[in-house]
Amino acid sequence: MASKTHLSFLFLLPLVLFSISAEAQLQVGFYSKTCPHAEEIIHKEMIEIMKVAPSLAGPLLRMHFHDCFVRGCDGSVLLDSTKNNVAEKDARPNQSLRGYGVIDRIKAKLEQACPNTVSCADVVAVVARDAVWLSKGPFWPVWTGRRDGRVSIANETRQLPPPTANMTRLISMFAAKGLGIKDLVVLSGGHTLGTSHCTAFSDRLYNFTGMNNLNDVDPSLDKNYIAKLRLKCTLTDNTTLVEMDPGSFRTFDASYYKYVTKRRGLFHSDASLLTNSFTKAYVEKHANGFTSEFFQDFSESMINMGNISPLTGSQGEIRKKCNVIN
Repeated sequence: MASKTHLSFLFLLPLVLFSISAEAQLQVGFYSKTCPHAEEIIHKEMIEIMKVAPSLAGPLLRMHFHDCFVRGCDGSVLLDSTKNNVAEKDARPNQSLRGYGVIDRIKAKLEQACPNTVSCADVVAVVARDAVWLSKGPFWPVWTGRRDGRVSIANETRQLPPPTANMTRLISMFAAKGLGIKDLVVLSGGHTLGTSHCTAFSDRLYNFTGMNNLNDVDPSLDKNYIAKLRLKCTLTDNTTLVEMDPGSFRTFDASYYKYVTKRRGLFHSDASLLTNSFTKAYVEKHANGFTSEFFQDFSESMINMGNISPLTGSQGEIRKKCNVIN
């Protein structure tokens, strides 16, 4: 793996220039005076965590995505439900999220070093970056200064793009968050990490149009791949996990795009990338190499996503524990 310094040299300058206009309220090095070792503390903990649980990289990246698409990047996905409210983490799209213990562990270390200083929302953002980098992916400067929200509502997870979405719906849902079609196809590349429950795609194998028979399959999914997936998944299986990027689901690379071109992306949303001229061209290009370009694009799109409606200044709070408001 390339050194962190080398990766910083490759990506830092163009990304900083790109991001100056992206979100003036956030900044690289926000904690340089108030908690100068914050990212070092996070990075050290992530190295230890990833040594024993490398499969958490995908879930931790996904957590940042699910946080930012609902109420912006405010840590609301971390809040527990209460007697009077069902929170985001208990909504159906988030019931498969993992890695909350990682955030709690790192937040506790930061509270020891710099009490009441580093937000849970920023922890989620930096952890996502380190999860990617420690999986042999790119390193990018995380713009920090987010504050934590006090509201988390399960029904608002409808804003999360579902795995069943077609291209029209995906473009609309990303646009609602200020993200473009390039961000859409680039961030889809995050499916190179992690696994999925069968229920997220099993209708493509058995019940695509509601006929509920073995011939009722998604024609956009490779027939041989359907046969392989059926050996793992039943229509109602909600426990089995399937690799989204078979063979390298713990390594951040561009091989996801190779699977999509072969009509072997797990989700409807993966297959939809081949239905739009721009996204199809991007998928096909990066299926044939250009990994360094994809890494740079992914870095830029992650910064864009991390800038979705942050709470800053006196908004929100700095939670002492990430699962409850102060």
